Amino acid sequence: MAAQQHILACIDGSAVTESICGYAAWYADRLSLPVGLLNIIEVPASVRRDLSGSIGIDSRQILLQELSEIDERRAKIANNYSAALVKDAKSYINKNFTVPVNIYQRHSKLLPAIEHFSDMNRAIVMGRRGEDHKNSRINIGSQIETVARASSVPILICSEPFKEPSSYMIAFDASKTAIKVIKRIAKSEVLKKLQGHLVMIGNHDATSKNSLSAAAAELLNAGYNIDCHHLPQGDAVNGLLTFQLENNIDIMVIGAYGHSKWQQLFLGSTTTEILASTVSPVILVR
Repeated sequence: MAAQQHILACIDGSAVTESICGYAAWYADRLSLPVGLLNIIEVPASVRRDLSGSIGIDSRQILLQELSEIDERRAKIANNYSAALVKDAKSYINKNFTVPVNIYQRHSKLLPAIEHFSDMNRAIVMGRRGEDHKNSRINIGSQIETVARASSVPILICSEPFKEPSSYMIAFDASKTAIKVIKRIAKSEVLKKLQGHLVMIGNHDATSKNSLSAAAAELLNAGYNIDCHHLPQGDAVNGLLTFQLENNIDIMVIGAYGHSKWQQLFLGSTTTEILASTVSPVILVR
């Protein structure tokens, strides 16, 4: 029997938690699925130095016992914090949406926990800035790229308070990754009935133009309301962000990391640049 699918919302108590819950509930509602609230419980162990030779055996045993008691208290506090966090998150969703909510708490790192639910994940929702970067200039959390490269399902990245989307734009460059994005979107109901925009910058050769036309036709045939835009040559990131602002686009859809990490050392990453340059929700599709 196949496991029931869900929209996995990864929450950590940071300022973006309500945003994650809101967009996860919206996504789940579009697909008639439940939300799976996931919180990772990480308890740092006490640092136990080598005390041999410095103090007596009895003293070492007393100190080790005290350290064990500290670890137990830390674990209890972490578990209580996690329980309160997921309870509040579920209450927020129940108050504002009508989707079922399941709760998952795991002692693990984030990626292994997400992979544990791989058979159930229809999509993943994460915050652009997590608890580990709340006071940092870094605009995206450290684990987004790691999760995006390892996941085969769409990932919605958000940060601002939830606003029900009415429009979206798909960044299209006629690459194999972009064509895969179109095919995946055409098979999904998430963005259907919203106003869509398919946007390509530059690439004015015949092959790219035909690819853009074919992508638009595929979405139209799947029942999407989509407008096609072929913009002049220019910086892709700036062009896409400018188009978004000028047309009040609610959600951006982009291919997730089309190049390997090694290639990015030389080519950079449009995916990361867009994530770091917009506060709007972004759906990454592999």
